Amino acid sequence: MTNLSGVLSHKAFTLTACLAGLVLVGCNNSQNTATDTTSTDTPAGGDTQGEVIGDVIKVATESSYPPFSYIDASGKEVGFEIDLINALCTEMKATCEIRSQDWDALIPGLKSKKFDVAIAGMSITPERLEVVDFTNPYFEAGIILISKVGSGITLDNLDGKAVGAQRSTVSSQYLADKYPKADIQLYDTQENGFIDMTNGRLHAMLVDQIIGINWLGTEAASDYEQVGEIISTGNDSMGIAVRKGDPLKGKFDMALDAIRANGTYDRINNEYFGEAGAVPTQ
Repeated sequence: MTNLSGVLSHKAFTLTACLAGLVLVGCNNSQNTATDTTSTDTPAGGDTQGEVIGDVIKVATESSYPPFSYIDASGKEVGFEIDLINALCTEMKATCEIRSQDWDALIPGLKSKKFDVAIAGMSITPERLEVVDFTNPYFEAGIILISKVGSGITLDNLDGKAVGAQRSTVSSQYLADKYPKADIQLYDTQENGFIDMTNGRLHAMLVDQIIGINWLGTEAASDYEQVGEIISTGNDSMGIAVRKGDPLKGKFDMALDAIRANGTYDRINNEYFGEAGAVPTQ
């Protein structure tokens, strides 16, 4: 796994304008209201060989995860994953409609055919592979512990401490498995966990590496720091979720290969993460 503890790109940290005043990681509250965005931009600069898709593809994301996916000050869905899915859809000659959903609704909505694919920083885990398929990985990142500067919190003394994570994530599963004696607090959105921590209701948060590093660059996190090293859980690869047996998996895999080959992936990755960005092993 590539170490991302270096400085993120300028674009990633321009998010602070919408973050700091709200003491959030996202510029929306990730409620049940869905946001639609149609993919018509980000040319991929090449054609995928084989069958292309001309129909509309309904794409679900969760928009409280900067810099992966979030709502900017103008109400537009933006972020690394938004640019990536737009590039993939362009490569596939498809029209993609991006719709923001609550995290817990992503896999149920996919299975019920409310939408066709989900891209939301979703790690490829054995449990999820039992109910959905994933494309080849498009990103890799571990998890980190964040606590207040000078708190004395370490990865070795979390027993009895109030430690938060977003529910149904790799972070929450790792927390439950490794720290069963901690006072575990789970949140519907990452931003709500950060709010509780800055308000003194949590001693620490266990979060996705990129999300945590991004938040630590905001004014709201000026008194907080990463504790210890980046944790590799063995489930660090992120993929696009599709229904079991759906041929969209193969088509997205082909498009992902194509935008890697023509440089589009690197351009998008570097725009958000610079040279420190983690690209899955080919």
